[in-house]
Amino acid sequence: MGTVSLPDTWVYALRLPHDPRAARVARMTVRAVLSSHDRHEIVDDVELLTSELVTNACRHTKGPASLRLTALSDGRLRVGVWDSHPRIPAPFGKPPWDHVPLAPAEAEQGRGLHLVHEYADSWGGLPLGDSPLDRGAGKLLWFEVGGRRAGRTADA
Repeated sequence: MGTVSLPDTWVYALRLPHDPRAARVARMTVRAVLSSHDRHEIVDDVELLTSELVTNACRHTKGPASLRLTALSDGRLRVGVWDSHPRIPAPFGKPPWDHVPLAPAEAEQGRGLHLVHEYADSWGGLPLGDSPLDRGAGKLLWFEVGGRRAGRTADA
């Protein structure tokens, strides 16, 4: 009889309060989780992109946020950040997904979503709650790393 090896899949979820320290807590959580699963090759990118999404959730909402890390069976990692604001920003919303305006060089903010566009293999956004009863359900923004960048070249 042969041995069956199960895929290395796992899920971690963390609820984050509306607090300026939430991005730091999210970064520390990402680093600890990925290190414990020997995913050192993606720690820096995931930490950066997670921090950007959590920072935006704190900056643009008045409520809590949630972070979810999911290791998929094909080796990719999916990171999702939920918040209570319904607006889905580019590049997560409707096309053109390939255009995220650059922040001016002197700007102190506005680079986060461009970083997701540049470093993630794929990304997306989902509005949550389509019925009038679901008002305030917010959105889920997600990105994946650790896979091939479909349709993208090194100089894209």
